[in-house]
Amino acid sequence: MYKKKEHIYIQQWLELKPYEKQVSTDSYYLKICNQLKNAIISNKHSFVLQRYLDNDEINILSCFLTSYFEDLISETNIWNAFINHHTELYNKQLPFFNLDGYFPEEINVQDVSFLIWYFMNTIQKDKFIAPFNDFIYETALKIMDVFEEAWEYAPENETLKAIYTIDENETDFYIARNLIDTILFKTYLFYPDTLLDLKDAEMEILEEDEINENIVHYLNENRDQTIHREYTRLLSLKGKDWASKILGENHPLSEWYPKMSQKIRGYFLYKGQDDNDIFIEHIASGKKFNLTKKSFDHSKSLSQIDTIIYMGIAMWRDEWWFSGVFFTNDFNADLILDEKNSIESRMAVNFLDHQEKDVEDLLEKQFIAFKSFAKGSQIAFVASSKVDDFVKGYTEHFNASLKLSKKEKEKAKQSAKDDGFFGTEDKHRDFTEVSESALVFFNPQSGAEVALAVNSAFPDKNNPFFNSNESEDHIMRLLLAEELSKELVMYCIDNYKSALPFFNEYEGEMYLKDIDFLLRFWKKNNYHAKPSVTFTGGNK
Repeated sequence: MYKKKEHIYIQQWLELKPYEKQVSTDSYYLKICNQLKNAIISNKHSFVLQRYLDNDEINILSCFLTSYFEDLISETNIWNAFINHHTELYNKQLPFFNLDGYFPEEINVQDVSFLIWYFMNTIQKDKFIAPFNDFIYETALKIMDVFEEAWEYAPENETLKAIYTIDENETDFYIARNLIDTILFKTYLFYPDTLLDLKDAEMEILEEDEINENIVHYLNENRDQTIHREYTRLLSLKGKDWASKILGENHPLSEWYPKMSQKIRGYFLYKGQDDNDIFIEHIASGKKFNLTKKSFDHSKSLSQIDTIIYMGIAMWRDEWWFSGVFFTNDFNADLILDEKNSIESRMAVNFLDHQEKDVEDLLEKQFIAFKSFAKGSQIAFVASSKVDDFVKGYTEHFNASLKLSKKEKEKAKQSAKDDGFFGTEDKHRDFTEVSESALVFFNPQSGAEVALAVNSAFPDKNNPFFNSNESEDHIMRLLLAEELSKELVMYCIDNYKSALPFFNEYEGEMYLKDIDFLLRFWKKNNYHAKPSVTFTGGNK
């Protein structure tokens, strides 16, 4: 049982703040935290919370909810950025709850209910807690009693508000990136999500190689990579998108933040420099970049043409900036050959090719070929031991469908070879340990994908592996597993929901009402399907 005498102290409150030293308003809000904790653990539903959260997590939940209250009082626009974008997407402020009597920019029981649900499902991932539980709403009512009493007299935290602002004319990438860092790793709303994920990743790095003298560089690189790559469970947005929305549409940088590019991390060749830029060439793809010297302090150390550089770069305000770690190697022909034949290394610049080339047209051709190969269907159900054979057969069928002449085929091969790409060996994948059955689905947004242990979510006449006894478990895996695409989920729902009891019962029906929001939550880093197309040849 929780003990009321176990108070929350200032150190725990500061864990959710974007500053380290206590400011004048913190004592007031710490008092609110402790009142909230007492409200949480003393109500009749507290035993339900004990199934999911320990005492320390109850303390953090109290600080988390108090931070929401402080956010509204201080007008830092964290919570309202979420509410506003949810409204843009779904024409309502929140999922799940009845919004009668909802007042934007004020405290609401629906807000508190949602935040409890979000916190519990993010800080722990062992069990999914449905938002429709009575204990969530009843606990929210108790918390609202504390908030309503304090609403008129609570002080603004001016320090907090200043941290979430940036000069309208700011051009420095690092200052812009620092705001993203603050949002993802120092803001209460994302504490149970991106911050705890970062801490878990850092712990893994330390456990694997804590005595390495470069450990600080590894940690810094991981943090930088996360800033550029990670999506949030709320609405599957990146930190750059949240920065834009928190600043608001009237701030000039709100248009620049979403345009910040993905980070390209890998090996480059040094090709020279002038007064403003360093000229580098991405080894795997042959793409050339001008790296602004404003971002790089090591330009004087570069003199030998074709020195190999390992580094990260990102585009900000139409300039390429250094981002992450940097080290050099002497020219190494074997490393260059390996890089040019590494599909993974080429994928680092895929997004640039996808902006320049007609990927949609290529995917459409692949889609037509897939349906032709799979007897007119977008999905094929196969034994897991036969997946590779199916994919190989489909690939050959697609290549044949292009009807390229012998001369065109030779030209394509030569173009790839001229770019240094000689192909990679196909590796056999063993899926049988995961599941005896599998499916291959053509995702129009990305290409063919393989899914395991979900066949019983698809009551299709051509699915010999469907088992009604496994159906609900397979549906939940389909919904919750981040690696399974949202397009596959929606294919299941659009084509089979009437034949699946789960979606015709209370819980399943409720999920369907907010299915897109939930898919963003469950599949945060895989919600936005990207074309699995890597180009070779013609990248110079």
